[in-house]
Amino acid sequence: MIFKRVGEGRPYPAHGLTSAAWAALPPRQVRLDELVTTKDTLQLAALLDEDSTFYGDLFAHVVVWRDELYLEDGLHRALRAALHQRNVLHARVHRLTEAGAS
Repeated sequence: MIFKRVGEGRPYPAHGLTSAAWAALPPRQVRLDELVTTKDTLQLAALLDEDSTFYGDLFAHVVVWRDELYLEDGLHRALRAALHQRNVLHARVHRLTEAGAS
């Protein structure tokens, strides 16, 4: 199993982070088997595109909510890492708390 679970949608409240706010978070390693996806489908073109980061962040985006790690953006990066037999992914991680939820 690559991921902890394949989810459908985001079970956490909106966090309101902008691209600039995500970019301010330092990337860290996250184990693939600890991630719950928020998408159950992948655009194959994104996986196969050599230049898939041209318009986006170099790192995946992960939201921690109620002690679960949700892969919000970067499913293609996670699958590419798994295809290269890596069990970790570099991601920007945002911890969302009950008090900070809007």
